[in-house]
Amino acid sequence: MRVVIAEDLFLLRDGLIRTLQDHGFEVVAAVDNSPELLRALREHEPDVAVVDIRLPPTFTDEGLKATLEARRARPGLPVLILSQYVDQLYAHELLAGGGGAIGYLLKDRVTHTAQFVAAVRTVAAGGTVMDPQVIAKLLARSDARGTTAALTPREHDVLELMAEGRSNAAIMHTLHISESAVAKHTANIFAKLGIEASADDNRRVLAVLAYLKNAERIAQPF
Repeated sequence: MRVVIAEDLFLLRDGLIRTLQDHGFEVVAAVDNSPELLRALREHEPDVAVVDIRLPPTFTDEGLKATLEARRARPGLPVLILSQYVDQLYAHELLAGGGGAIGYLLKDRVTHTAQFVAAVRTVAAGGTVMDPQVIAKLLARSDARGTTAALTPREHDVLELMAEGRSNAAIMHTLHISESAVAKHTANIFAKLGIEASADDNRRVLAVLAYLKNAERIAQPF
């Protein structure tokens, strides 16, 4: 699997290269700024890109902007964004286009090798990966505004795992409940949130996150 990396910090960039190579990935380019990132994506057409959200020269959102530009030129380009902090606006920007093959992780997750590598593989396969802390913030704000108030505690647990990109089987094992119980909770969640159910895990995650973000946006005071 061919990977392009964009990270301005040398030590972290080197660590990402070594980690991915150790797990069978081919790192075809490793750059430290957004123009070189866009050039590498066009030239190498990788299976997945791992991109720092803040790149030179402003160190604000160059990585995000380059990612969105690249995905407009190549719809569905798998990209895993790395960020130092939780930013719900960035999460919203990444998911706004739908289609999956996108991920948003805090840089702390890179030190958890198994989780990081699994996230890269999931995104490369067309899945959606969101950092648990991002999900927790989205759900907490939705709870505060009543968006998910009708959900039971167990349904809330299932929703959070769904929004992390977990399959029904993974939710079943994590919560130690039966597959039929997961299906029941999922159906109840969709019914209470007023969204159409889907058998496709990625579309299901996107639907839930889109609903929560939209509900939060509508509820914001002017």
